[in-house]
This record gives sequence, C-alpha cells and structure tokens, in this order.
Amino acid sequence: MSVSRSAYYAWQERPQTAIEKDDAELVEVIKTLFQKSRKNYGTRRLKEALINRDRQVSRRRIGRLMAAAGLACKTKRKFKATTNSKHNLPIAPNHLDRQFTVAQPNQTYVGDITYIHTLEGWLYLAVVIDLYSRQVVGWSMAEHMRAKLVNDALLMAVWQRKPGKGLIWHTDRGSQYASDSHRTLLQEHGIIQSMSRKGNCWDNAVSESFFHTLKTELVHHQRYQTRAEAKQDIFEYIEVFYNRERLHSANHYVSPVDYEMQLKSA
Repeated sequence: MSVSRSAYYAWQERPQTAIEKDDAELVEVIKTLFQKSRKNYGTRRLKEALINRDRQVSRRRIGRLMAAAGLACKTKRKFKATTNSKHNLPIAPNHLDRQFTVAQPNQTYVGDITYIHTLEGWLYLAVVIDLYSRQVVGWSMAEHMRAKLVNDALLMAVWQRKPGKGLIWHTDRGSQYASDSHRTLLQEHGIIQSMSRKGNCWDNAVSESFFHTLKTELVHHQRYQTRAEAKQDIFEYIEVFYNRERLHSANHYVSPVDYEMQLKSA
C-alpha cells in the first residue's frame, strides 16, 4: 500500500486522539511499575498494581502496551532440589497434609533449602515461610548444608515472631531437619514437626514455589563473583522486595507484610 509523503507527514503531525494520549500516559505508568517489580510482573500483576492506583485496565491492553514498549518478563529455568533423604534418622508424620491455607499468622511455618551458584563456590539458603501471608520470616545463608543452616533460619523466625507452642513446622525429609540438633530445637520451643512424604515435592509446594520465584526473578539473571555478593542481593530481594513489595497471588495480590497489616487493622 503506497502512501504519499505529504499524507505521511500530515498523519504524523495530526493531534493525538484521546485514546492515544491515554495510552501514552498509561505506558509510562506501566514502565514504572515494571521496573519497580524488577522486570518480573506480567499482565496479571500489573493489572492488580494499576488497580491499587485506581486504574482499571484490561490485561489485553496492558499486554499490547508492554509489547509496544518492548517490556518482557524474565524467563523461567529449571533447577534441582537439594534434599538428602537417604538417611536412617527419625521421620516425622505429615501433619500439614497440604493444608496450605491457615487462618492466623504463626500457626504453620514451612521451610526448605536451595543453592545459589557463585564463582567462589556454592551458597546455600534455608528459609522459613509463614503460610498465613507467605512472608519469609526466617532465613540463613552459608557455604555448607549442615544442620546449623536450618537451625539458624528457624531461630531467626522464632526470635522475631515469638510463636506460641503448638506451631506446626513442615519441611521435607532432609537430614538437616531430621538431625538431633534440629529436633532438640523444636522440643525446646514446643514446635510440632511435620515432614513431606518420601519423594513428594507437592507436600511442600509453598517452599518449592518460593524458590522457583527467587530463581526465576533474581538468581538466574545474575553472575555472582562471591558469596558475599550473592548474600547481599538475596537479602535485598527477600526483605525489601518479596516481603514488602511483591504482590502475592495467595494474598489477593497484596504483599506479605501488607497482608498481615490488614489483619492487625481489621
């Protein structure tokens, strides 16, 4: 289709329509929200973020504007589990039984271990997540996977949150969680231990989901020179972004910290 040069310049110089002007303003807001999300939000979370700004926008329109602005979410990659369940240590029953929705904070925590590659060597991360809000309430990082790694993460959660006796603590069957020192720690604080069934990752799906999010949104897009560099990046992701800013689908697209604040103000 041929268009004369005069017609083309006339089209360029014409005033913007109301829709074009609104699109131009909206795409700048989307760019800001996308950058704030560390380039992680797709159309679903951007729609919720816009609702928080009193803007009702369809996912189709958001997708169109993202494509036009060249905004693309970070891609997903697979990662391996670190569980070592080949041991003769005591195994706790599965008290959680995939009941991932709880009514109050500090009733049920779940946890797991993952690894992060650095040019200095592996860095291991243990987390403790409160099922109520999906907030990471305890974490620990070290260059080893000994029981101290998971003990330190759980102690951080206990010291900060001060849960009452009867808290359920669910993990996989890893040797760290079955160790004498870990079981002693649970007894000292009146915590009920729960473990997944053998080889069943779905029994600890919330922890698996968090690590998948961490790897997808952060770790797989970095090349860490040292463990210290990785520690700082992961600390900022958990405490600054994930807990306080990231919209979580399980919380009706509210961050974990804000979700708990809503309960306190109700």
